[in-house]
Amino acid sequence: MADAPRPPAFFLLGPTASGKTACALACARELPVEIISIDSALVYRGMDIGTAKPDVAERAICPHHLIDIIHPHERYSAAQFCGEAHRLMLEITARGRIPLFVGGTMLYYKALRDGLSDLPQANVALRNEIDRRAQREGWPALHVELARQDPIAAAHIKPNDAQRIQRALEIVLSTGMKLDEAHARRTPRPLPCRPVTVMLAPSERSVLHARIAGRFKKMLADGLIDELADLRQRYPLTPDMPSMRTVGYRQAWAYLEGDIDREKLLETGIAATRQLAKRQLTWQRQFRERWPEIVEADCLRADLAQAVRDMVFAGGAASQ
Repeated sequence: MADAPRPPAFFLLGPTASGKTACALACARELPVEIISIDSALVYRGMDIGTAKPDVAERAICPHHLIDIIHPHERYSAAQFCGEAHRLMLEITARGRIPLFVGGTMLYYKALRDGLSDLPQANVALRNEIDRRAQREGWPALHVELARQDPIAAAHIKPNDAQRIQRALEIVLSTGMKLDEAHARRTPRPLPCRPVTVMLAPSERSVLHARIAGRFKKMLADGLIDELADLRQRYPLTPDMPSMRTVGYRQAWAYLEGDIDREKLLETGIAATRQLAKRQLTWQRQFRERWPEIVEADCLRADLAQAVRDMVFAGGAASQ
């Protein structure tokens, strides 16, 4: 007997400020979906303004998952996301509903579809030692050491990218393997659902840039700086933590430290967000080359929400 067809899971990806949330909620009003965030920043509690997190009213429209699940001083990985995503797909489809993944963390999407490398579990003692050395010597010094141990990895990591330097050093020091060797040991894990993916992209990049500028200005007006100041009071945060390296919070941290003024905060925040969108669109182009069945929609079209909803039906989600 042939295997039963996999139920669909819908993926709505796109760069920052492309309108993903509005499209997802339009689908949720007409389809039996449960939204799964595919965003590495929405996992943090208290980081609401700078992540454009869906508000209470929006989350009341349908169940939301993988939002507000850890504190800002904690870590969350692609491996954790993949484990949760597999579990949620099974649970949601068992309820007769449709998993709807929404977000812009392209690494998570790639990890889910490609599988993860068989990297070693975190070595807490070694990681703490690396952190202590970084406090004494600085991350650029550890980047120099990484260049000696694994020059290929170091060439692709910036000297101040604490998270990636730490992980690459941890792997080479604990296993003797270089990072590309470790990543080559990849074990695909079949998805329990059939992925139906729509990616949003702008037909005019300048219009997306204008949206980005307007949204960052609104974040500042809504209290991004006060939000970060409160988080720094409540949690043992440092600027090297993944949460604080998030676009917007990184620039707001520099402002609170007195390194930049408000005008520079606005300028650097907008520029960093534009760079993020550019990287996200580059990922998306690569995904479309890899998986030709992916559909792309112009995020600037006036009827975008309805068009995305129709794509869900066309992709087979409505046939469940």
